[in-house]
Amino acid sequence: MTVPYEYELDTGTGKNVNYTIYAKAFDTSNNNTNSETINILVCENGTVTDIDDNVYQTKMFGNQEWMVENLKVNHYRNGDPIPNATDGSTWAALTYGAYCYYNNNSSNSETYGALYNWYAVEDSRGLAPEGWHVPTDDEIKELEMYLGLSESQANSEGWRGTNEGSKLAGSHDLWTNGAMRNDPEFGSSGFDLIPGGFRNYYSGSFYSMGYSGRFWSSTENNKHPAWYRDVDYDYTTVYRYGFIKCGGFSVRCVKD
Repeated sequence: MTVPYEYELDTGTGKNVNYTIYAKAFDTSNNNTNSETINILVCENGTVTDIDDNVYQTKMFGNQEWMVENLKVNHYRNGDPIPNATDGSTWAALTYGAYCYYNNNSSNSETYGALYNWYAVEDSRGLAPEGWHVPTDDEIKELEMYLGLSESQANSEGWRGTNEGSKLAGSHDLWTNGAMRNDPEFGSSGFDLIPGGFRNYYSGSFYSMGYSGRFWSSTENNKHPAWYRDVDYDYTTVYRYGFIKCGGFSVRCVKD
């Protein structure tokens, strides 16, 4: 072999498998040494298409397959349109499913997806593509524990973990500079959570694009209406709490 040294790793049918590799070098006297060990995770990626023919990239995390893009569909799975609520006071008073784009600017959809209230999440007509669903709180915990949270941390409220938020996040240039994107494991999971911001429940105003990425679970909360997650530019951890159902958050889906 000559410089630059290359080796082609044949993974065969192995998917979602960790490979540990290192190089071993010999001199003419047969003295040898090993390089540092490198861990490589080979993941099975795929796609899913919603009823509006939007195509989303997907990725395996342990036994779960997740969308690694924010949902942007504007019809329920049965074909019924999801109302697009643009007026702030109207949005704040809703008790049925609706969506919007950040600042009511449809050009934000391509990068950031849409924002949905929780009534759209729970609607029996189905927000997610066929064969997929909006994750439960427990399914999000499973993802978080796969990335490093302990079970007790996953079950707690507020900011939890060490740098799992940085691992979940991605698309470095979309985030405001802060602790989250400066963590050395930023973006390492491939989940690519982006700072799409949110819409407030009491005024219908928009906040925090570039600073915060929030997404719904499908699980109600006895104290605070519905569970969600937040990753923020100035934290490396993940926030778990409840929010009023007429708030507007991003949605990620997981396969049935």
